[in-house]
Amino acid sequence: MSNIVETRVHPRAAGFFADWRTVALRAVRLTLRDPEAFGPALAIPLFFFVVNVGAMQSFVERSFPPGFDYKAFQLPVAVVFAVTGVSRANSLVIDIRDGYLDRLLLTPVRRGTLLLGLMTADLALIIALAVPVTALGLAVGIDVATGIMGTLAFVVISGLWGLAFTGFPYAIALRTGNPTAVNNAFLLFFPFAFLTTAYLPAEVMTGWLATAVRFNPTTYLLGAMRALLQEGWHWAPILKGLAAVAGIGALSFTLAFRALRGRVNRG
Repeated sequence: MSNIVETRVHPRAAGFFADWRTVALRAVRLTLRDPEAFGPALAIPLFFFVVNVGAMQSFVERSFPPGFDYKAFQLPVAVVFAVTGVSRANSLVIDIRDGYLDRLLLTPVRRGTLLLGLMTADLALIIALAVPVTALGLAVGIDVATGIMGTLAFVVISGLWGLAFTGFPYAIALRTGNPTAVNNAFLLFFPFAFLTTAYLPAEVMTGWLATAVRFNPTTYLLGAMRALLQEGWHWAPILKGLAAVAGIGALSFTLAFRALRGRVNRG
């Protein structure tokens, strides 16, 4: 009588970068299949840039010293509006509700890559949104003080900001699994967007608004982007802007990865 040897087959981990690449490529493919979902993310900032410049440029430039370019002042606002809140958090909610995420958690995939892969796809889309808005600014005559390298840095900083903000909708998606809550995540950006130097420089603001502007990280982000466009390689505002991006990213990523850990533990 032959002996029967029982062999247990265990799934083998593919590696961190292989997991990251797999999740990112899936997210990119799904994004390319649904481009109309991101049309408003490009159309709305372009619309407001054209309207704001057309309506206010002459008035504002008459109120400031010669050489003040309101188009260059407004372009960072348009780009920030284009790239903020862009994420695949809604798709993550669908994966949660369909049970796909739970099935994925049964595999040896590295847990962190589940978010990092999605964020990588988000970054690609964010850059793709920032480029045409920036190109419009160049097309209407904005003269970039830092040249081509400054233009690239302008796009990179906007991309980093958009990436830093993605942690908030992912945290909400993983905590709630609720698409309505995820859609409302953009409301978190309203204080960042309007209690800042979106329309007027900080030096002309007074009272409580001036205080809010001073503590708003978006103020320093816009300052860095405007420095690249209007002032040159002035590192003080640029470094302050990068620090603001890093601070928001640290907060949002902490919330997102804690929410992922909580989802994994509950699963």
